[in-house]
Amino acid sequence: PMLHFTQYYLDCLSQASYLVADETTGQAVVVDPRRDVAEYLDDARAKGLSIVGVINTHFHADFVSGHLELARETGAWIGYGEAAVADFPVRHLADGERISLGEVTLEVMTTPGHTPESISVLVFEHADDEVAYGVLTGDALFIGDVGRPDLLASVGVTADELGVMLYDSIQRKLMGLPDAVRVFPAHGAGSACGKNLSTETQSTIGEQRAFNYACQPMSQEEFVAVVTEGQPAAPAYFLYNATLNKQERDVRDLDAAVPALTADQVEAALAAGAVVHDARDVREFASAHLRGSINVPADGRMAETVGMVFSPEQQVVVIAPEGVEQEVATRFARIGFDHVVGYVADPEAYFLAHEDDVTRASRLSVAEADAAFARDDVQVVDIRNAGELESGGVAGATHIPLAELARRSGELDPSRPVVAYCAGGWRSSVAASLLRSKGFADVSDILGGYGAWERAHATAS
Repeated sequence: PMLHFTQYYLDCLSQASYLVADETTGQAVVVDPRRDVAEYLDDARAKGLSIVGVINTHFHADFVSGHLELARETGAWIGYGEAAVADFPVRHLADGERISLGEVTLEVMTTPGHTPESISVLVFEHADDEVAYGVLTGDALFIGDVGRPDLLASVGVTADELGVMLYDSIQRKLMGLPDAVRVFPAHGAGSACGKNLSTETQSTIGEQRAFNYACQPMSQEEFVAVVTEGQPAAPAYFLYNATLNKQERDVRDLDAAVPALTADQVEAALAAGAVVHDARDVREFASAHLRGSINVPADGRMAETVGMVFSPEQQVVVIAPEGVEQEVATRFARIGFDHVVGYVADPEAYFLAHEDDVTRASRLSVAEADAAFARDDVQVVDIRNAGELESGGVAGATHIPLAELARRSGELDPSRPVVAYCAGGWRSSVAASLLRSKGFADVSDILGGYGAWERAHATAS
């Protein structure tokens, strides 16, 4: 077959990008690239392909796209939908426009709604095929969901206006495609770009017609209501990334790396106001960490969570599991947080030499949590997303989603004890460490999260 088609999937951001090429001519296009672009270049080189174009389906809010990096390396044009306005030269792609890579042909379909400039890209194995091989739907159509129309990425356009556009894009345009067309979205399960995303990374139009709640026949009003309801709180960095993706910005070097820091360098960085990002497992963090450090473990949705609890201009010192340090710095760079100054070369030795700065984190069993709830002065904080509250919660808890905690911590009293919980205990370690770093004196979280608490009380009754 002449068609070369590769999906690249980043678990950390639930983000998918694509390399599409005609193997006969060697012409290739990358769609929705991430910022560390070496893998696309290596794969193209290995297959004898030449990357001639980069297409972004829209201005992404949850990661910094690698269009400038790829263009610098290859000279490729950068394509966006016609409604896109950017600070760098853009090839504006019109609805119905065809891009020939040889026999393999791409066709642009405007599918606004997640954002005003959103497009989808149909991929045809041969120019005259009736049915497309697949459609790259960006953040318009996901597997099991559709793109949320309420992300403030599109300043000046309301969720309802976008919802009306999305209705047309999903119900008329994408559902107008044949059932056999494969669906390749820009995001999968766990992304804050939607609420019901599947763990699958590809599907078909027919499967979505049958099983996706937003693809069922319904009125425009019903559609707008159902797709805007119960969306997760948007991480603070989304607006920053959506803006950055429209700008001429610093281009990341292919071999960018951060240095190992000596103890003296760590102390100097901290004295100058740097914050510590501790990327170790929640249990290791709880048993010993530097006072004031924020725990966002590398074993989960690290980049997106970092974007909730750090700010882009903060200088960051990393403590990470051995061998993971560069990966952690890369994940910061993927969301445009470019101020990781380096990592602590030997955390254990540093902890031993700075025992006065090392502390433990309070993590409560369900029984200990119940004892704490009984006290008058304890503030209980539920940091789950709105959609998760349907399964129940601890009576009297204050609900502040993790994505809003940095901004809303002023609603809590730093002098009173806090007990925070999430669904399973990963996000609550982030939340508790964030509050401690903001000067809260007594913060605990619940081991195993609400899931453990609920199970214990279900068996007890």
